[in-house]
Amino acid sequence: QQTVKVDNQFKVMCVALQPSSPDVFLCGGYSSVVLAWDSRCCKVVKAYKAAIQQTLDILFLRGGTDFITSSDCVSRDSADRTLIAWDYQSTAKVSNQIYHERYTCPSLALHPLEESFVAQTNGNYMALFSSQIPYRMNKKRRFDGHKVEGYAVQCDFSLDGAILASGSSTGSAHFYDYQSTRVLHAIRAHSQPCLCVSQHPVLPATAATCDWAGEIKIWH
Repeated sequence: QQTVKVDNQFKVMCVALQPSSPDVFLCGGYSSVVLAWDSRCCKVVKAYKAAIQQTLDILFLRGGTDFITSSDCVSRDSADRTLIAWDYQSTAKVSNQIYHERYTCPSLALHPLEESFVAQTNGNYMALFSSQIPYRMNKKRRFDGHKVEGYAVQCDFSLDGAILASGSSTGSAHFYDYQSTRVLHAIRAHSQPCLCVSQHPVLPATAATCDWAGEIKIWH
């Protein structure tokens, strides 16, 4: 049953609930601004002005005091503003010099235990970052073997953080060992691009996948 409807006034690409205040959610999409809505009064309570074209994903870091946004902004000389870290309360930018390779990042995922997060990139790999200031990228560890190729391919950690899963534009689902970055399994899941792999939080070795055509499958 629908409980809340807000008029966001731009096409929405991503929504993220505020971890410490679940009545508040952030909304990003085809706009230069990310908006924070309070679902109790259906009003905008904060605005984060990034001077970009489009927000692709939003990821709150642990505690909810900071969050990362991914944008479609790639400059000619470096990839500043591709990933931006924000202070939730003050709406100020904490950093916009996190990722320096010229690829956009369609999705982000936070490690459930460690102080780290990954960014899916259009360079056909997932990059690993510290989730603490200054959010340095780990250049020695990257997860590659799947393809992104412009699709909004999602990535997802298992509940214990040991396995990182990703879809692929080839239709496959890829499962990586988080520590070694090697591929554990690659399943030919769909004939269309596989956009999301979600690992079940309770049932072991169970995952759901979905594709560009809207088909959902459950795997063991």
